[in-house]
Amino acid sequence: MSRSVLVVDDEAHIREVVQFALEREGFSVRTAPDGKSARAALAGGGHDLVVLDVMLPDVDGLTLCRELRAASPTPILFLSARGDEIDRVLGLELGADDYLVKPFSPRELVARVKAVLRRVELGSGASGAERGAEERRVLVHGELRIDLDRHEVRAKGELVALTPTELGMLAALFERPGIVLSRGQLMQRAYAYDNLVTERTIDTHVRRIRQKMRPHGLDPIATVHGVGYKAADAAG
Repeated sequence: MSRSVLVVDDEAHIREVVQFALEREGFSVRTAPDGKSARAALAGGGHDLVVLDVMLPDVDGLTLCRELRAASPTPILFLSARGDEIDRVLGLELGADDYLVKPFSPRELVARVKAVLRRVELGSGASGAERGAEERRVLVHGELRIDLDRHEVRAKGELVALTPTELGMLAALFERPGIVLSRGQLMQRAYAYDNLVTERTIDTHVRRIRQKMRPHGLDPIATVHGVGYKAADAAG
């Protein structure tokens, strides 16, 4: 089954270039020229990833990112002419999984889309269903369960919607319980490319994970001041 990508950009030429590049690689692509049509497409669901322009005629992409992130962990790749540091950092802090600046190479865009989706799958090769539940890679710590192949996190049995970046960071910590990871190590684990990712961005992701876990009475990440983060001893 081909992966589905929604491309949101007000420039017809950009939409055509991105659509052609992705479809050539086997992706199913839908396009939207503005925020209104993007919202309608997103409401219908069924997208594995969203390529999102920051500057749209009716609503900015940052607002759309915030809305989507509040409702879904669907991966987001920003595509924008705004390459200033503040814009890139803000986009990542709002929950985007990658940020590519225009003008861009279609080949690089496809590579980044594939890299983000690989982080979603977190397990190359056969799917969890094909290999059987007993062979899936699952991390269990206290009342926290991370199913890497299904991209699922459950806290006390309840499903918690994490973005690929958030899940990648959480998995990195729980794959090596007791080991403190620096923010730099978490950057390498959570991001496929050398993005403009700052320590503040990593701290923001950690804060978001904690916010999502709090309703379940868990705090799975422990801060080691001056060093980084580690899996909490009791995951709650």
